Parts: sequence; C-alpha cells; structure tokens
Amino acid sequence: MAVRIRLSRGGSKKRPFYRIVAADQRAPRDGRFIEKLGTYNPLLPKDHEQRLVVDAEKVSAWLKKGAQPTERLQKLFAGLGLCAAPVIHEQPKKSAPRPKTVERMKEKEEKAKAAAEAAAAAAAEAAAASEAEAPVAEASAE
Repeated sequence: MAVRIRLSRGGSKKRPFYRIVAADQRAPRDGRFIEKLGTYNPLLPKDHEQRLVVDAEKVSAWLKKGAQPTERLQKLFAGLGLCAAPVIHEQPKKSAPRPKTVERMKEKEEKAKAAAEAAAAAAAEAAAASEAEAPVAEASAE
C-alpha cells in the first residue's frame, strides 16, 4: 500500500478549506484516509498562524515510514523545515519558444551588438579626430 500525504478538500463553493491527511493513494481525494495530520486554509493571509496547522511529529513519523507528500504539501512542509523543497522547473517545454523564434531572437541580439559596436567605434573615431584637431588649434593660437 502506497501512502501519500495530501490535501483533502472541504469547505463550500469558492471557499476552500483543506485537511492534511495520510491516505492510500488509490483512495478518493475527499474519501477514506488513514490519519488527519493538520489543516490548511488558503484564504487566510500568509502570515496568519491558522493558515497552516500541522502536527509536525505525525508528519515526520509518516515521512520516515515512506509516505510521499504531494508537491504542494512538500512546498508547505519545506517552509516549516520538515522536508526538502521540491525541484520546480522554471519553464515547461510546452511554453518554451519555438526554434524559429529562438533564431529570430539571436539575430536581433547580434544586430544590437553590431549597432553598439558601430556606435562605440564612431565615438572612438570622433574622440581621436577631436584630439588631432586640438594640438593644431593650440599651435595656431600661439
């Protein structure tokens, strides 16, 4: 039997309230569970003490027995120091830019670099030209 630590939804429509439970992974989300471990109320502010109420001893005991928390609970438990934070990838493959878009972005960056280099070269030439004219102006003034 594979045990999961997961959220069991309660509350009314558009007013969620969750119980944190240890349950068999084959059991329904809001159905049979083995043990209640705490509560989670996402409607409360993040700094409110009643937002996440957990019996840390029970949770750590279940984690030692091999129970797997869901990703959401793993994030919440990581904030309490009960387990390590889950690895969350920044950009899923589905929303990654397509190959042609990546090519266009690279071309645009190259053009911007070339324009910046040309502007820097023009500024350097202008500075060199003004330095060359300065001694001539001083010599004619004398």
